[in-house]
Amino acid sequence: MRVNKKYSCLPAEEKGIHIINIRAIEDIGYDQHESTLLNSLSKNPDADCKYGLYFRDGKRKVDYILVYHYKKSSAGRTLARRVHHNDSSARSTKQDQPLPGKGVQLEMGESEPHVDYHEDDKRFRREEYEGNLVEAGLELERDEDTKIHGIGFVKIHAPWNVLCREAEFLKLKMPTKKMYQINQTHGLLKKINSVIQKITEPIQPKVAEHKPQTVKRLSYPFSREKQHLFDLSDRDSFFDSKTRSTIVYEILKRTTCTKAKYSMGITSLLANGVYSAAYPLHDGDYEGENVELNDRKLLCEEWASYGVFYKYQPIDLVRKYFGEKIGLYFAWLGVYTQMLIPASIVGIIVFLYGCATVDENIPSMEMCDQRNNITMCPLCDRTCSYWKMSSACATARASHLFDNPATVFFSVFMALWAATFMEHWKRKQMRLNYRWDLTGFEEEEDHPRAEYEAKVLEKSLRKEHKHKESDKEKLTWKDRFPAYLTNFVGIIFMVGLTFAIVFGVIIYRISTAAALAISSTPSGRSSVRVTVTATAVIINLVVIIILDEVYGCIARWLTQIAKIPIPNLELHFSRSRNHCLPFFTWFVNAYTPIFYVAFFKGRFVGRPGDYVYIFHSFRMEECAPGGCLMELCIQLSIIMLGKQLIQNNLFEIGIPKMKKFIRYMKLKRRRSLDHEEHVKKKQRYEVDYNLEPFAGLTPEYMEMIIQFGFVTLFVASFPLAPLFALLNNIIEIRLDAKKFVTELRRPVAVRAKDIGIWYNILRGIGKLAVIINAFVISFTSDFIPRLVYLYMYSENGTMHGFVNHTLSSFNVSDFQAGTAPNDPMDLGYEVQICRYKDYREPPWSENKYDISKDFWAVLAARLAFVIVFQNLVMFMSDFVDWIIPDIPKDISQQIHKEKVLMVEVFMREEQGKLQMLETWKDKDKKKGENCNNHSPRLSRSHSGSLSSCHSYPLDV
Repeated sequence: MRVNKKYSCLPAEEKGIHIINIRAIEDIGYDQHESTLLNSLSKNPDADCKYGLYFRDGKRKVDYILVYHYKKSSAGRTLARRVHHNDSSARSTKQDQPLPGKGVQLEMGESEPHVDYHEDDKRFRREEYEGNLVEAGLELERDEDTKIHGIGFVKIHAPWNVLCREAEFLKLKMPTKKMYQINQTHGLLKKINSVIQKITEPIQPKVAEHKPQTVKRLSYPFSREKQHLFDLSDRDSFFDSKTRSTIVYEILKRTTCTKAKYSMGITSLLANGVYSAAYPLHDGDYEGENVELNDRKLLCEEWASYGVFYKYQPIDLVRKYFGEKIGLYFAWLGVYTQMLIPASIVGIIVFLYGCATVDENIPSMEMCDQRNNITMCPLCDRTCSYWKMSSACATARASHLFDNPATVFFSVFMALWAATFMEHWKRKQMRLNYRWDLTGFEEEEDHPRAEYEAKVLEKSLRKEHKHKESDKEKLTWKDRFPAYLTNFVGIIFMVGLTFAIVFGVIIYRISTAAALAISSTPSGRSSVRVTVTATAVIINLVVIIILDEVYGCIARWLTQIAKIPIPNLELHFSRSRNHCLPFFTWFVNAYTPIFYVAFFKGRFVGRPGDYVYIFHSFRMEECAPGGCLMELCIQLSIIMLGKQLIQNNLFEIGIPKMKKFIRYMKLKRRRSLDHEEHVKKKQRYEVDYNLEPFAGLTPEYMEMIIQFGFVTLFVASFPLAPLFALLNNIIEIRLDAKKFVTELRRPVAVRAKDIGIWYNILRGIGKLAVIINAFVISFTSDFIPRLVYLYMYSENGTMHGFVNHTLSSFNVSDFQAGTAPNDPMDLGYEVQICRYKDYREPPWSENKYDISKDFWAVLAARLAFVIVFQNLVMFMSDFVDWIIPDIPKDISQQIHKEKVLMVEVFMREEQGKLQMLETWKDKDKKKGENCNNHSPRLSRSHSGSLSSCHSYPLDV
């Protein structure tokens, strides 16, 4: 590391030697001698500035960073650095003087006379904005002598008086001196809790914040007039780094730049390229032997590591470092993952039950019995021949694994599980609100969006240019309508594109099945259905992953062009976006192929001799003799596992690594051009600038909500879905944690008391799951037809004869011209009657091929099951909601106790004030009486004593 870099952390007058002379010595070439000389004259300044965590004085902590681009020629770089080192630390941060480092701009102007107009305008805006920040009380320091060419950094520090003022303005709850005992359990509950704590001790993170607390500090909104109530024993740690960055960010949003007759906060300045980035700093490095222990390093060791996947998350430390909003996301993800454990266990039991009873299933045994000699009608026209039902034996046996009476119980269980999960999360959320002092927090009105302000400004300038009026305009419905229309058309386009692709896959399945049926080998014909299903599902998976990325780009584009129509506040804007995207883009994209297999495939195929065709040539595909539930299981499992493995895990790991590698190669190329820059050690703000910016929690929530839909919506067809979701989430938690700690810039901490609109979306999916599972059980599976046959048509009360009952007969002479098989003797004998799955009259009936009464009986039973199942499960879910209180009893007691204690604190304070006033009055009265009783001689000998008596209260 070069010595002049080390000394850049200190003011020039503290280095003991003139900067210009140092640079002259370096130019001559005596680098080694210079290093020895400087090390002997002064200490290592890295201990003071900690590589960018503090200002150059080593005392003021950097709370926020603003980054901007500037043009800097290579010829003037050395001279600019000299002026920067010489002038930056000596200049004050007052408004009437330039910020440290601004001398570079003058020097750059001399070496580079041609100045771009846009760059000059941006520089003027930055100067005014930074001056306004100084007026607001912030302290700034500029650094353009960085390792990254053309990038300047403005370090921001909030002094104590600014922190107190803004904490009072934001009504931040801070800990007071008053401490109280948290109510502890007694008796049997206490023993049970102690046993649970001992058992779970190995899986608890080694973090101080995660230990159970027996006492808690009373919190109260900060007030400068009542500072004596708060614990100010350590002012440096009273406002932690998360709170300090939040306060600075609020000032940055509120502070305006009024150049060119418009007002702009930091969001608008970022949108217009005046600043390229704005972010708080991480606490320090997270890896290395000599790295000091900090919250980031602790999170990396106890949270963002795959080796601690079995441990609980240190949610309190996550909230302390990233804020309440991110803390609530990971807390919700942890609760969701824990609740998947019982669902996975029950799902495994249901699957094992299917495996154990597969050999006892009479319908599958009848389908596999070759002695029945059931000849089935062709699956396609001309090229397909007749086939034996026994060839579908494997599919029938596999269908029983997921289509058995236990799946009905599992569907009911998962509906109640979803209701219990939502209630459990509400209780957990209330506990976190109490622990994080958010019980009385209400979401404040947010600032107007930058795009909204920019559009209003554009309209105002147009009107001012035409009518010479300067009043600020408001946006009308005419201004909003084009963007609303664009959003609506964009969503319709995305949904239409999804339907078109699903329709294309259907055409692929039909044409591929017909093509593979031409195969002359019996093995090829028997595997046609499996081959077509597997390849079609893989195509669906690839299309879903690609469209997810495309839809994300389109959604961001729609967000950018919809500058006005979406509500002008950031909070409402975010909510409206969250409403549209899940239901109209990702939701439709992920579930449309599954909905097709579950509810449409095999429903509109017609019958032999009267099939339904697409484009007059493609015949609609049918379900297998065992039903479409097995194919639905294959579709759901491949899409769910593929999305989790490829999109959620591989992309989240691979894409950041690839971006990091690209940045590394670019930096390595720059280092090869400038060896001087290569030997410097990066400051903290330079390292964080190379990280990925935080893009919000919407992708994270959407990823989990799509998975929640897979787990609940079609769980009747795939009981192992909770198990695979559990395994994925165990990795997902650590993957997201590692991304937040190591790959992303530190986000601004945002206060929140709940997960927002996502709770309503989850609740809606839970209600929808009841309806969909009812239809899956009644219409997709053979559960209802089996019950109808068992209780209405079975002669001996068993399932013997069920397969024959569900099959109808067709006379091959009734085929339409040109649709009969080309090789009718493929099975070795002439076929006169073939069978197909449907409830229709036989060809020897008067009303041949009409729908039979058995069909109406089964349909009535199916509809009755849907109504009974839906109402029963809904009632049970609502009963679970009602019986489980939203607020735990102990938390409600603690909240009430806090209110009582707070009233007592203020009552004692008022009583203390009254007693002090009475004491002062009594002392003043007694002092006055003593002064009046003095003798004249004594009064004359002690001149001024009377005045001193009357001035006593002032002395007090």
